[in-house]
Amino acid sequence: MILFTSTGLLALLALSIPVGIVLFLLAFGIDLFFSPFPLMRGLGQIVWSSSNSATLIAIPFFVLLGEILVRSGIARRTYAALEAWVSWLPGGLIHANIATATLFSATSGSSVATAATVASVAMPQAERLGYDQRLFSGAIAAGGTLGIMIPPSINLIVYGFLTETSIPKLFLAGLVPGLLLALMFMAATAGICSIWPKLGGPGSKTTWARRLNGLWDLIPLFGLFGVIVGSIYAGLATPTEAAAIGVAMAFLIAAFHRSLTLTMILDSLRGAVRTSSMIMLVVIGAYVLNFVLTASGVSAALQSFLSNLGLSAFSTLLVIILMYLILGFFIETLSLMVATIPIVVPIIVELGYDKLWFGILMIILVEMALITPPVGLNLYVVQAVRTKGRFIDVMVGVIPYALVMLFMVALLIAFPSIALFLPEGL
Repeated sequence: MILFTSTGLLALLALSIPVGIVLFLLAFGIDLFFSPFPLMRGLGQIVWSSSNSATLIAIPFFVLLGEILVRSGIARRTYAALEAWVSWLPGGLIHANIATATLFSATSGSSVATAATVASVAMPQAERLGYDQRLFSGAIAAGGTLGIMIPPSINLIVYGFLTETSIPKLFLAGLVPGLLLALMFMAATAGICSIWPKLGGPGSKTTWARRLNGLWDLIPLFGLFGVIVGSIYAGLATPTEAAAIGVAMAFLIAAFHRSLTLTMILDSLRGAVRTSSMIMLVVIGAYVLNFVLTASGVSAALQSFLSNLGLSAFSTLLVIILMYLILGFFIETLSLMVATIPIVVPIIVELGYDKLWFGILMIILVEMALITPPVGLNLYVVQAVRTKGRFIDVMVGVIPYALVMLFMVALLIAFPSIALFLPEGL
């Protein structure tokens, strides 16, 4: 059964079949050959129970929020404001890429949207000022991965839904690691550009007057983040209600900047519908597959297989991490999560690890899938925006940041409190 599940998943994905359809086909295949439960009789109830959740409504709201922020021109103002504050560091505008990605991650919840937003604003300046294309592009691709770590995160919502974990606690658990990872990206950039100054470009000088004036463009996004996350943690709103409040505030911000047009609204709605539909199909397919895996005994068989290997809990964890690193080369992030959560998380819990902590560890591992070829979506997003240069330049540029992510994984294993001290105090 395990061999059938793994090879079937990889084979169907290799045929370029949409991930949501792959999950349903795999569920039907396992049910046909291994499960005593007649899936067709209960499929309607399973699909309804998986989609009839108020928590999942937060996903299209957060997607719409990101679409509004991207299409209303707020990205350019944010980038310019952050550039004035961080471009004096070794690496210049590269720090503005990471800082802007961090701030947009705290509002959009999507890595690809974050990377596309920052790339569209930053790449023209990199080409104009003569920055090293590899490191500059790599910083954008890596910074974009923060969109699925720093709350509000769509991927954390999906993880919480599939594992029945508190989403507010997941948001709290992801906050410190996400910000720490952003700081580590900036530290790595400063270190590299101190050793090889030519990689950091010419740098830029600014005045305190420009920095202080730029704060006006940052206040709306900081306020948006404070309202969304603060209302959740204060118990004033559920994640779904907070997302709806965020959308309303995003419309007000766009109106304030005089970018709220009918065209912008329609484009934002169309983009949100396309993205949300894809996500929901994948989530429902994962729920159906999870049901079939449990009914057919695949999860129990895998747990038994790992137990018979005689590995310690820590060695088993390392095997799981290695599995994610390898699969990340071939499977897109959300697909990687929903396909493995039903199998891996029960094993992690059985080994005595905290599933809240593992959720954050998993997010970092699937973040790496966004910047590892041949399926790293952020690599293609950044390359699509560039007007010159080879794809391999982006691949080379993300290597230092991928190593930083691996170091972050080691830190989380050595010091679980990095992720747990905030939610444990909730």
